Amino acid sequence: MKDPEKEARLSHIRHSLAHLLAITAKDYDPEARLTIGPPTRNGFYYDIEFQKEAPSKKDLKNFEKKMRSLIREGLGFKREEVSEEKARDFFGKNPYKLEIINGIVAEKQPISFYHTGNFTDLCRGGHVESTAEISPEAFKLTDISGAYWRGDEKNPMLTRISGIAFESKEELEDFLTLQEEAKKRDHRKLGKELDLFTFSDLVGPGLPLFTPKGTAMREAIVEKIQSIQKPLGYQNVCIPHITKNDLYKKSGHWEKFGDELFKVKGGSSNTEFVMKPMNCPHHTQIYASSPKSYRDLPVRYAEITMVYRDEQAGELLGLSRVRSITQDDAHIFCTEDQIEDEIKKIISVAKDFYTSLELWSEESVFLSVSVRDPKTPEKYLGDEKTWDQAEMILENLAEKTGIPWEKVEGEAAFYGPKLDFMLKDALGRDWQLATIQLDFVQPVRFGLEYTASDGTKKTPVMIHRAIAGSLERFLSVIIEHFAGAFPFWLAPVQAAVLPISGEQNEYAEKVAEELRVKNIRIESWTGNDSLGKKIREGKKQKIPYLLVVGNKEKDSETVSVESRDNGALGNQTIEEFLKAMTEK
Repeated sequence: MKDPEKEARLSHIRHSLAHLLAITAKDYDPEARLTIGPPTRNGFYYDIEFQKEAPSKKDLKNFEKKMRSLIREGLGFKREEVSEEKARDFFGKNPYKLEIINGIVAEKQPISFYHTGNFTDLCRGGHVESTAEISPEAFKLTDISGAYWRGDEKNPMLTRISGIAFESKEELEDFLTLQEEAKKRDHRKLGKELDLFTFSDLVGPGLPLFTPKGTAMREAIVEKIQSIQKPLGYQNVCIPHITKNDLYKKSGHWEKFGDELFKVKGGSSNTEFVMKPMNCPHHTQIYASSPKSYRDLPVRYAEITMVYRDEQAGELLGLSRVRSITQDDAHIFCTEDQIEDEIKKIISVAKDFYTSLELWSEESVFLSVSVRDPKTPEKYLGDEKTWDQAEMILENLAEKTGIPWEKVEGEAAFYGPKLDFMLKDALGRDWQLATIQLDFVQPVRFGLEYTASDGTKKTPVMIHRAIAGSLERFLSVIIEHFAGAFPFWLAPVQAAVLPISGEQNEYAEKVAEELRVKNIRIESWTGNDSLGKKIREGKKQKIPYLLVVGNKEKDSETVSVESRDNGALGNQTIEEFLKAMTEK
């Protein structure tokens, strides 16, 4: 869990460095048009429209040198609140700043300048009091890239200069070391090396294709989740991949996300369909298909299915951001009195699942209660009283779990607050994985009902939940977390039989067949390669167990077991090896 005070200090340092970067950019090109320069998760950037040739990566060292000299001057950051007229007059030749001013005026917010030496920028803050608070050795400019203004490809392309920054040189060096390790673990690199997934230009960007090995992992994840949740009364359902857009107009998704949907129109139909971007509206229609009594609740629908979103091409990234998204989705329809018990059950499923990956511990898990941004009430459906109730329920439940938690404004779904599970990977990075969303809004919009014990009609509450979330994004996280060395239950190939020579090929196939029948994902490597080469390949593929068989093993009907994690385990019968595996 983050330290709020440290995060605030870092944000101020990073935001201040963005201003120093802007000063440096204007020194490089006095006619350059500045746009925005915010702090980011690990650093900062500034988007700039250069009027002369934009700088290249080789210029970054000189930019850093100039920024360090500015830091050593001990420049202050002074805020000045100004009138709309003064702001427009100052930035009269910069259309980007004028557009920002238009937005501030529309929001009826104060317009503020920040003065740093002779430099002035339009900015809300915050900043350090003086650059003396910034270590000149604790930042680094890392990249120059293109970025559309406001992230819209219809807008002009700008030059984005990015950097990272921390409080100390040691923290910077630690981060850079982790970045180097992250490059080695990059899921796109490992996914190709381990033959888990691929992309095709003919299929299209953001549409991954999973190989047999990658598919085996997906199926193992689904099987694990279903085995945990099935005893809790979840029932599988199945819905189509397209729908009339009326469904999403009714749910409210069309108004919020209509531009992000794939439209579909058949040759013989005048009806406009869309590829489903989420499953919850469909599940409401299964609920509504038959009368419900309070005795029927809770109703728990579960489904592993793909949804489709027209993500911008520039935001697609391996499996982390795709256009075809497989969700391990579930929706619970219940009474208000049942909310707490249902959410506790969901938490237990998440805990069991992530414990099986050794990702759940007191040190590695915290909860994020995602609520509305009070400044933008127009982004959310439902009345204030209902939102207050839903947010209070999740905050109270988060407190009861005993898990550290924090409230985050502005991250709620448009129909309700969320309880997000944040887990730390092997590199110390926090990832939002499982999620629980409390929805009082959609059941009302769809007119869902149940008959209460007194005979009256009441509206159920809807709980949305995902354990792995997007399987694609989840796989990107765990590929990097395990660096491809997956737990036995998840490994795409759990064991390989390696005959020393062709004399043992028939026995190797017999061993593989016996274990395959027992649902062990196993391969038999009966090719002409030497044993040494086979072992090297097995280690490269990070296979949990290599079963070496020579004449000795053939005659005694055993295998010599080499464990990826524990080294040589000696000779075992097939039954002994199988017993050890089924206990994992």
